[in-house]
Amino acid sequence: MPTLLLAIALLLPTDDPTTAVRALLDTQVTAWNHADLDGFLATYWDSPHLVFQSGGTRTKGLAATRERYKKRYQSQGRAMGRLSFTEIEIEPLSETTALALGRWQLTLPDGSTPNGLFTLILKKLPEGWRITHDHTSTSDNP
Repeated sequence: MPTLLLAIALLLPTDDPTTAVRALLDTQVTAWNHADLDGFLATYWDSPHLVFQSGGTRTKGLAATRERYKKRYQSQGRAMGRLSFTEIEIEPLSETTALALGRWQLTLPDGSTPNGLFTLILKKLPEGWRITHDHTSTSDNP
């Protein structure tokens, strides 16, 4: 799905935080599975205050998060693989804030399946729901 369609999907209004966050997560999976890193990252807050934590590293800001993803999943001919989310739990904390928990898995062309857990804090901003804090871990059991 082209990035423009993903961007439009993110802007669709909804009053239900659970439905909106679920749609955002579906947008992430669709974009990733079309090797559309920009579409995937459109779900994040475009702010220097965005926080992404993984592997003992804290990255601040969307630009730095984009570079981290490019280096890890698109550099040196790497394939992004096929992403899936399971065990998703969404807890609205208010009308404008939500917590999302889940399990992620990538299926890479070599048959490996890196996976782990994620914890997201999302806020409803003027541009729609966005991830403002992402803490992603990798399982020791591939």
